[in-house]
Amino acid sequence: MIWRPRHNTPDDIRRIVVTSTRWIGDAVMSVPALRETRRIFLHTHITLAAGAWARDVFAEADFFDELLCLDVPETKTLKRVWRQAQIISGDDDARYDLAIVLQNSFASAVVPFLARVGRRAGYATDGRRALLTDSIAVPAWRSSQHEVFYYLNLVRQIADRMNVAVDFDAAPPPIDLRVSDARQQSAREILRRHEADTSADTSRRHVVICPGSTNSRAKRWGVESYAGLADCLVREAKAEVVFIGARAEMDVTRAVVERMRERAIVLTGQTTLAETVAVLSIADLMISNDTGPAHIAAGLSRPTLVIFGSTNPVTTAPFSPLAEVIREPPACAPCMLRDCPIDHRCMTAITVERVFERAMRTLIL
Repeated sequence: MIWRPRHNTPDDIRRIVVTSTRWIGDAVMSVPALRETRRIFLHTHITLAAGAWARDVFAEADFFDELLCLDVPETKTLKRVWRQAQIISGDDDARYDLAIVLQNSFASAVVPFLARVGRRAGYATDGRRALLTDSIAVPAWRSSQHEVFYYLNLVRQIADRMNVAVDFDAAPPPIDLRVSDARQQSAREILRRHEADTSADTSRRHVVICPGSTNSRAKRWGVESYAGLADCLVREAKAEVVFIGARAEMDVTRAVVERMRERAIVLTGQTTLAETVAVLSIADLMISNDTGPAHIAAGLSRPTLVIFGSTNPVTTAPFSPLAEVIREPPACAPCMLRDCPIDHRCMTAITVERVFERAMRTLIL
């Protein structure tokens, strides 16, 4: 569909709503695009419409003005979409001039359409071209470049169509998530309540481990492996090991801890997401599967080791120079499956010794 703007420049846009991605890791990878949106639309009111989790992840973000929660109780798609459209539509004085749809689904484009947002920009995916006033072709390079560039390209394409000079080859803005000193101090108090050593003169390092994955069992390194790694970190590196994760991942953490010989701190299912983010901000090292917390830790500029198996690190590895991918890909990887139909060889090939050696090198640096 041809772009038919009612206004021709960013200065003509008063209010923008950016509909966020569904998963936390994807949302973190979209931050450079959000920062670019802020740079281009400097004097525009920008709203991020997302799930309630966004308040915890982006509590101190500086790249939007308002956070709009799209969580609704309806489980049926049509009712849910209609309620979300009502949330976005607001009254006439608060109507949005532009919607940037980061998700690729059909339903995500229906929401701003029903909300009568004047301009609706997104990728031409999932048969939703007619719902968008500006449907942008999916770049041919999508499967060979990081998702950060995919989201960033969408924003830059919008700017280009509004006659803004855009350098498509310019480096993406940093993710640069932030946690205040007060929240970091609260995180130390949480660890202290669990008998962690957080005194200023201690030489013990805090290694945070997330052994679960809420949306894919195929992403998970084995519980025996995590238990062996955690024991090595406590015994040989003299580290304080802290397990984190959602309540739904408690069974995985419990299985790891039961196989350990050493003591560890278990925060899985016991902290809010905001508290987990704060704990990650003071970690000396984060070790995880390909999960949202890995992206958060990297976005907080914390050293991060991510164990990859079924998913593609080229497109979805944490986007940070302090993040390192560990993988031993067989011919079938990346398969992108949620459950391995064979023997999970992409994960069993990764040894405790290899991950521990890399963790030690990171902690010593």
